[in-house]
Amino acid sequence: MARNLEREEYENMAEEILAAVGLEDRMYHYPSELSGGQQQRVSIARALVNRPKILFADEPTANLDSASSEDVINLFRKFNEEIGQTIVMVTHERDEGEKADRIIWVKDGLLDTDKLENM
Repeated sequence: MARNLEREEYENMAEEILAAVGLEDRMYHYPSELSGGQQQRVSIARALVNRPKILFADEPTANLDSASSEDVINLFRKFNEEIGQTIVMVTHERDEGEKADRIIWVKDGLLDTDKLENM
């Protein structure tokens, strides 16, 4: 019986996180039935569902349209504020970086100390 409760809890968590990334209606679809952007949002949902203390996200909004990108950034912000999750995100999108609490600039593989001093 406990096994069914665990499964139900996991399904509830999956439904919640898929709704947060706008894919609640695609829960039972195979990857081949999803667009590239939908597959990327599933990847983000998979990373968030277990609520890790630190989430490393490398270009999480690449290949997403601007509305979906905004949703992902807002979702990261929500998890940061509500459960204290730290998110380390790499992006080339200046407007996404500007929404962060802290920005660390890297240039040619090194910290850009000129920009760090002005933080």
